[in-house]
Amino acid sequence: MAALLLSSRLPTSTATASIAAPRPTPCSLSCPLTAAKACRRGGCILASSATSPPRASPAAAQPFRSLPPSETTIVVTGAMGYIGRFVVRELLRRGHPVVAVTRPRSGIRGKNSREEVVSDLAPARVVFSDVTDPGALLADLSGYCPIHAVVCCLASGGGGVQDSWRVDYRATLHTLQAARSLGAAHFVFLSAVCVQNPLLEFQHAKLKFEDKLAAKAARDPAFTYSVVRPTAFFKSQGGQVETVKKGNPYVMFGDGKFCACKPICEEDLASFIADCIFDQEKANKVLPIGGTGKALTPLDQGEMLFRLPGREPRFIKVPIRIMDGVIWVIDGLAKVFPGLEDAAEFGKIGRYYASESTLVLDPETGEYSDEKTPSYGTDTLEQFFD
Repeated sequence: MAALLLSSRLPTSTATASIAAPRPTPCSLSCPLTAAKACRRGGCILASSATSPPRASPAAAQPFRSLPPSETTIVVTGAMGYIGRFVVRELLRRGHPVVAVTRPRSGIRGKNSREEVVSDLAPARVVFSDVTDPGALLADLSGYCPIHAVVCCLASGGGGVQDSWRVDYRATLHTLQAARSLGAAHFVFLSAVCVQNPLLEFQHAKLKFEDKLAAKAARDPAFTYSVVRPTAFFKSQGGQVETVKKGNPYVMFGDGKFCACKPICEEDLASFIADCIFDQEKANKVLPIGGTGKALTPLDQGEMLFRLPGREPRFIKVPIRIMDGVIWVIDGLAKVFPGLEDAAEFGKIGRYYASESTLVLDPETGEYSDEKTPSYGTDTLEQFFD
């Protein structure tokens, strides 16, 4: 049941054609990084935690910002991920040459062949590489110099403990190191607003990388970054649309008012990410972002789903303490049987999203704030449900 509250990572598909790029001859150098300390208040990491001290006119050291899009090459890692695909399409729509980095077999359980991946991402230049291998990634990208900017949309498949550190931290760090080695002057990192209150492994992994990114920019005047922290995606809120349409009740924890979010349309998020590349005002900043309209609780969303077809609302209210009991048992077993480590973490993820809002945490009040969560775009969740 908790799965209904988790973000969906299923990709969508397109039907176009291109030719995958072969592995080019490697070129050199890497850039070691050191950590920067995050700013904490009351045990929670605030939205500004990865922001480095102000520096004079970062754009002055970045001539790529004066170039037209057609002359600005952007690398996207995680290009076949759910948001990555939208980002690739938006950058192509704006006229950028795009180098799309993905695994040789992408999609759920690697179901997409190379030919299907190339077709889906056309006319981007597709590079098949292993982002967990820094040498391979650098070699595979080295034929595309100069690279002007990178958008990193990597995310662990489900939030498992080891997978979170392997992908959300180390593979993302490999992307940064390869990017700087090949001339990238700006790095856009797709993080998540929930890292403000880090209780899960993937949140800690993303925060550690945010610190690395800020430290790199503080040392390197020719380098800037943007950390994008979206609230929730439309698709992640749509897990019960079909079941309600079939006449079933809407399932929610407690009274449905535990948490709220301002979900953002995937296309709008991709547009915001693309804006970060050229907008100097977004440089060296952590940028929480939500969709248009007021924050919605699960109760609000359930009522919306019944209102659209003109039906009387029907709800099943599940006590959240049921999840607490299950997590307690699995967590205890995981201490004896390490193979259950991920099962325990998945339970904690479900519990987190059942009770924590995905809004900006107000540093003054310690409460989640609808008003302090920026809005972007035009599409609404009600339009998506309809």
